[in-house]
Formats: sequence, C-alpha cells, structure tokens
Amino acid sequence: MDFTQNSGGCCMNKKGCHRNSALKLSAFDWLVDLPETMKDTDFVEVQFKNTRKGYYLNSTKIPLEKGDIVAVESSPGHDIGEITLVGRLVLKQMNKNHVHPDKTEIKRVYRKAKEGDLEKNQEAKAKEQETMIKARQIAESLNLNMKIGDVEYQGDGNKAIFYYIADERVDFRQLIKVFAETFRIRIEMKQIGARQEAGRIGGIGPCGRELCCSGWMNSFNSVSTNAARYQDISMNPQKLAGQCGKLKCCMNYELDTYVDALKDFPSKEIQLETQDNVFYHFKSDTFKGMMSYSTSPTFAANITTISTQRAKDVIAMNKKGLKPETLEERTEENSKPIRTDYDNVVGQDSLTRFDTQKKRPNQNQKQNNKKTNRPQNKENGQTEQVEKKVPLLIKKKDTPNT
Repeated sequence: MDFTQNSGGCCMNKKGCHRNSALKLSAFDWLVDLPETMKDTDFVEVQFKNTRKGYYLNSTKIPLEKGDIVAVESSPGHDIGEITLVGRLVLKQMNKNHVHPDKTEIKRVYRKAKEGDLEKNQEAKAKEQETMIKARQIAESLNLNMKIGDVEYQGDGNKAIFYYIADERVDFRQLIKVFAETFRIRIEMKQIGARQEAGRIGGIGPCGRELCCSGWMNSFNSVSTNAARYQDISMNPQKLAGQCGKLKCCMNYELDTYVDALKDFPSKEIQLETQDNVFYHFKSDTFKGMMSYSTSPTFAANITTISTQRAKDVIAMNKKGLKPETLEERTEENSKPIRTDYDNVVGQDSLTRFDTQKKRPNQNQKQNNKKTNRPQNKENGQTEQVEKKVPLLIKKKDTPNT
C-alpha cells in the first residue's frame, strides 16, 4: 500500500520539502511545516518545461498547493505549469531572482487546469521533438551559424519558444518567416548559453551526481584556468571541461579557500640554493602547508619536501648570501652525533639457546632441601631460613655384666 500525505510534510510526497526529481532547479521548501507561512502572500511559483519558471499572482484566491497543475496568463493565450512554491518562501525566491512586483508586471493565475487543458498541453508537447529537428534543418539550409538547442510549446499550442546557441550575432529575420510559414504558430527566439543548454538537457556528471546546472544552479559565474592553477589541477582540457564543453563550474566552489590558504606560501618562481644544489619548485600541498622541490626544473629529481616556514627561512638566508648545508630543517634527532661504537648483538638471539638443558638437582641436594625449614617471623613479616640440627641418636649395645 502506498503511503501518501495530503497536507504535505518533510520527504513524504511532492508537496513536501524534498526536491522533486521530476522538476529541475526545485527549491528546498524549509517552511512547509509552518502552516501560518502558506498564506503570507498571493504570489506563487510556477515551473514549466525543464528550467523555465515564472511568478504569478493568485488574484482570485484559489486554494493552491504545491504540485497543482494550473493555467496561467500568457501572451497570447494561456500556458500550463506546475505549482512548485507557495507562501512566504516565494517572496524570498522573487527577491533572489530580482523579480520586483512594483517594477515589473506580474501575470495572473487563471484556474486549476481542466481535462481539456491537459489534453491540449499533451498534444503540444508531443510535437516538440519533430519541430526541433525541422528547425535545425531549416537553419542549416539558410547557412546560419547557430544551433537550435530545444523547442518548448505553450500550453494552448499557439506559441513555441525556440532556444538557440550562437557564438556571434545572428540575423534570423528570414528564419522567423520560414518558421511561421512552416509551423503556423507564433515564434519566439531565445538565446541561451552552453551551460544553460546542459541544464535544460540534464545528465550525470563525472562525480556521479546530477549536473549542478540542472539540479540547483540558476546563475553561472565565469570560470577561468586560473582556478585550476590555484588548486594544482592537471591542465588537461578533457578533464577540465564539462558536458557543455566549457570549464567545469565546480572548480569555483573551493577556489576562495585555496586562495586564502596560498597567501602564506612563498612564490613558486623563487629558487632555493644550498651548498650543493639549486632547488626548483615542483608541487605544493596547500592544506598541509608543505612544498616539494626538485633539483631539476623540468622533471622530478631528488624530491625534497619541506614546510612553508622552512622555505621562507631558506629564501631569507639566500638573500643575505648564505646557503644552508641541506634543504631539510635541522631537528634534534638529526643533529645528534653519529654513533660509531656498537655492541655485538649477533649472539644474543642464538638459535640454539633453547637446546641447553637445565641441570637437575642430585639426590643429596633433594635431601638437604627437605631438612631445611622456612618459618614465618610474625613480628617483622620476614621469612628466615633456620636450619634445624637433628641429633644423631646412637643406641649403645648392652654389654654383659662381668
């Protein structure tokens, strides 16, 4: 029997506070267990295909809950979407996404979707794949340097949004005319980036989890190769690039921590000089505060690992014209004089040490041991060995009376 909860709750159903796997970029509703927050505002969050979201006003006070399918205002006609947030958290999401009701026009929620609305919506969604293939063929025939990434039909089927990717500015006025004649609908062209396209398509990253761009990221900061250099990541383009072909967004997650930790490290370009060799920087362990140096600037040779403080000390000595004997830090253990006298311990663990038999006491010794007593001295608690002398009684033979 399936367990359901009508009023929602943590991790119980799609109206709870867990992330719904069917929807991308769904927010964690941490206020769902506070019923008084559900009526703080009439604004609701509605999500459509993939990552497209919108905020609408429930002006008619329709009782809406998370997961309800609604018909909302569009231009022209209406669109069909799913309620993903209600209550106080909607205001926080609007502020986060820079949607201000006093500056922008907020469209309305018409009604809960009826059966006719859902049937039209399904018919429109069924045409999206075929439309996208035809659109790509048309764009290629017009020799346009662009890629049609996705097509999304409006809920009533009167309008379609064509998402495209282009590195340069594209004049698609002729393309729109051909699209309108071919598909007989209202056309809207929307340019997206490679990361946004990957978020709409979705997938699994090399870490084994859902892509961040389709799971929770809604703003994309630029990623440079300096992030890889700070973290000592191999500069292999195949490993640094994500499924979108751009540098992985996750390289920025720990970058600030690495930058703060590297402030105490000396420059990697400085060479360390000793009395015997010149050492070049090879690699660094940022969080352990250790630096490895090599005697060759091109490959690993005679690798020596020291602390950052020791590296600073050697650099300060080199500036004064001094050169230490070794690169390692001299401690008490390695400063002790080398011992030259050793004991011969070869014969201590001889293999035949158990072969010698112990001497057994002879018969006379056993008799002497029986003749000895060890009485306890009660006053001082010590044991004294007292040997009792047994007098020898010699019986004289009776002599006859003479």
